[in-house]
Amino acid sequence: MVRVTVLGSGSKGNCTVVSTGRTRIVLDAGFSAKEIVKRMRLSGEEPEKLNAILITHEHQDHVQGLSVLARRWNVPVYATQATHAAWREWITPRTRMSFSAWLESRRQQTAELLQSAMAGESDSAVAPVPGDASIEIPALAAAAQEPQVLDAVASSPSDDPAYLPCVEHFHAGIPFEIGDIRVTPFTIPHDAADPVGFVLQAEGMRIVVATDLGYLAPNVRMHLQRADLLVIESNHDVEMLRDGPYPWVVKQRVLSRVGHLSNDALGEYLASEYDGGARYVILAHISESNNLPELAQSSAERALDGRMGLLGNKVLLASQHEPLESIQL
Repeated sequence: MVRVTVLGSGSKGNCTVVSTGRTRIVLDAGFSAKEIVKRMRLSGEEPEKLNAILITHEHQDHVQGLSVLARRWNVPVYATQATHAAWREWITPRTRMSFSAWLESRRQQTAELLQSAMAGESDSAVAPVPGDASIEIPALAAAAQEPQVLDAVASSPSDDPAYLPCVEHFHAGIPFEIGDIRVTPFTIPHDAADPVGFVLQAEGMRIVVATDLGYLAPNVRMHLQRADLLVIESNHDVEMLRDGPYPWVVKQRVLSRVGHLSNDALGEYLASEYDGGARYVILAHISESNNLPELAQSSAERALDGRMGLLGNKVLLASQHEPLESIQL
């Protein structure tokens, strides 16, 4: 038996659990670790038995609880190298410091060291004073005429918020196995470093997860075939988005080919190319500002109703605020 539980999906967080009798995987960790654990327990899943966390891309609503969840339960994280690097860049705190501020800090440090040396103090933990600090500092001062910015980052591993107990890098198009689940990542069109969707196969079942994609590219359409359960984006109603509260630049981003899939775009696919193999079609990442669950569902069901052979497909809505009832395949 394969069990699929969408813990939540939307712009405030995304997380799904896929489990078999031997293996338990989390896809994305977009809520706080505390919230993910809470929703897992409500759904009858055991976080202490997690075998892996798979990440689709580095946007906050997919990685917010990643580091804490992975550390708390000592779980390996699977991501592409580019996604891992982008996530590290995002999560690592950086203090922006002007060159002049850094120069003044160095002057103060040098003055303190000189005073200590003159007083005969010694501290083996302090770096030795340069032979002639009066030469070094004016030279640096000359360089301060050019505007520069330095990044101060955590210097100790214990202070590193991007520390993960284990990271495994994968490549889109190359399958790998976690326990008895075979995972095939595939590239999706989205404005992230290296975004992917996933095909998970176990016990003869094929689960496909494809959210956060601007359009259904040919390779995506290929991977959507023969699904027993399909989790797919139905993000926005085009007219609601155009008339909605987002700034125009954000609207353009959502509507672009690296943005998000609309109800109409998904409906067109379901009405024409979809092979109808899935028992369940879960509509995910439904916008709270630019969509209504009823609109997303009616659009998908209308597309499926037009094809009499697909009436066996059950359309479900993933919620932002609570887990969807677990599905057993």
